Amino acid sequence: MDFLQTLKIALRALRTNKMRSFLTMLGIIIGIAAVIAMMAVGSGASYVISQQIASIGSNIILVLPGSTTSGGMRSGSGGAQTLTSDDVKAIMSECPSVETSAPVVRSSGLAVYGNMNWSTVIMGTTPEMFDIREWGVSSGRSFGQQDVDGAAKVCLLGQTVAENLFGAVDPVGKIIRLKKIPFTVIGVLDRKGQSPQGQDQDDSIFVPLRTAQRNLVRSNHTNMVGAVMVKARSEALLAKAEEEINSLLKQRHRITNAKDPDFSTRNLSEILAVAEQSSKAMSLLLGAVASISLIVGGIGIMNIMLVSVTERTREIGIRMAIGARKNDILLQFMTEAVLLTMIGGLIGIALGAIGATVVSRILSWPTLISIQSITIAFFFSGAVGIFFGFYPARIAAGLNPIDALRYE
Repeated sequence: MDFLQTLKIALRALRTNKMRSFLTMLGIIIGIAAVIAMMAVGSGASYVISQQIASIGSNIILVLPGSTTSGGMRSGSGGAQTLTSDDVKAIMSECPSVETSAPVVRSSGLAVYGNMNWSTVIMGTTPEMFDIREWGVSSGRSFGQQDVDGAAKVCLLGQTVAENLFGAVDPVGKIIRLKKIPFTVIGVLDRKGQSPQGQDQDDSIFVPLRTAQRNLVRSNHTNMVGAVMVKARSEALLAKAEEEINSLLKQRHRITNAKDPDFSTRNLSEILAVAEQSSKAMSLLLGAVASISLIVGGIGIMNIMLVSVTERTREIGIRMAIGARKNDILLQFMTEAVLLTMIGGLIGIALGAIGATVVSRILSWPTLISIQSITIAFFFSGAVGIFFGFYPARIAAGLNPIDALRYE
């Protein structure tokens, strides 16, 4: 018997018992739909994290002020100002593995334009910071070193601030007030989106470092900075750059081995890579959990196929009596099982895609349905049919023709 004829017989058998065939496929449909939807949600999460990682920049090391002890009281990490602009210059000139570095001072306050106002983060920095963060401007210009040296009262707006203060109006050239001090808007930064910590990176205003130190940040030492962003020359040199920075700052701050350092360094690339790996692991876990329902569906198919063999014992006997071989019977029942699972798989893929779209729209959560996940799900459903259909098919093929003809 050729395969085409076997396929026709299998389809006829499935059409004869439509409701049973549908109930048999139901487990596979639910399983495949769950796998597609869960993998789409997991892939969406991985995509969001990868975009957030890209928004931070590459090969970045963050240097933060550390804890200090004064009068018997010890402050926590970042509790004291221990980094200076001179430290930044030293890192640039004395650390061969460092490409560039930028100091940052941070404040917060109300930005006012006309009758509009918006409370936001105000960052004082140098032009190198935008190179480190790979952050361009969508309109206007960035500030230069001359703006830093001259403590110019100019600023760059993040997209969120620009939208809330100016709406659809181009803010370049307009005057806003920061802590009652007038600043000229010279540019609007490109959109960055959320950081891996969930903060809106576009909800910020950037001003020249010296301007912030003199006018916006309350400090007795205008040379102090809140943090230093450092970019290594390559990913391979990240560890070396971090080692050079630690050694240099310990020397500059006169820190011996017995004394805790008054600063700390954080390799952002390593931290973000761990977050990305965790997201991928979660995506695989979701897929694995959903796959359990496929196994349950496969067991259901095996049970129904065993019932079908029992019901069709006399039919099997007749076919054997007129010349059908054991392999023909085996192939017929295997074909029925594979057809059930693959048709169920196609329906499950469609439902999974619809479910992922619904989740995306209701929860505003990005979902990504890849061709790879669809292909894997489809062929996996066929594999389930082969695996769980083999045992009933073998029983059917092993029946004794005489006993099968006598079966009532």
